[in-house]
Amino acid sequence: MSDTAQQFDCVINVCKDIFLKKAKDYGASWRVLRTISVIDQIFIKALRIRNLQELKTQKVADDIPSEFMGIINYSVIGLIQLELKPTIDADLSANEIEKLYNEKISFAKETMLSKNHDYGEAWREMSMESFVDLIIQKLLRMKSILQNEEKLLVSEGLDANYVDILNYAAFALILLES
Repeated sequence: MSDTAQQFDCVINVCKDIFLKKAKDYGASWRVLRTISVIDQIFIKALRIRNLQELKTQKVADDIPSEFMGIINYSVIGLIQLELKPTIDADLSANEIEKLYNEKISFAKETMLSKNHDYGEAWREMSMESFVDLIIQKLLRMKSILQNEEKLLVSEGLDANYVDILNYAAFALILLES
């Protein structure tokens, strides 16, 4: 499992580098995004991956790995927004953005390692198609949670779904690099 932790860190370091560079370019403009907007951004990326998998061709330069990286970064945004709540003000410094990013990734990694222990790294046997389908399923669940005003009977909340989506995307990137 130490390989998984190292591979996860490598994938996340690339995503974090992109995230922080965009933060320098755009600031925290993403702070305006409400939960449904973050979910929709991830949904668009997941559907694009699914379309590319089925069509086997593409007309836009962004490749499948870059879309999975976007899913990871938007999942982090979603987790941050659940905690801080959306605002019109891009009110975070670069240091605050990095601190929040690291906190959310650390939590996602801890969750991944615990689940990995229990599931025995079953994800290594999964197809790329399954990762995308599971991400889309999680997003549809999240839309239902919002429609139900987040009143849950037995299900996990939005935060757990963001973490699962982030980890599925990280697993996909690890396997794509193998």
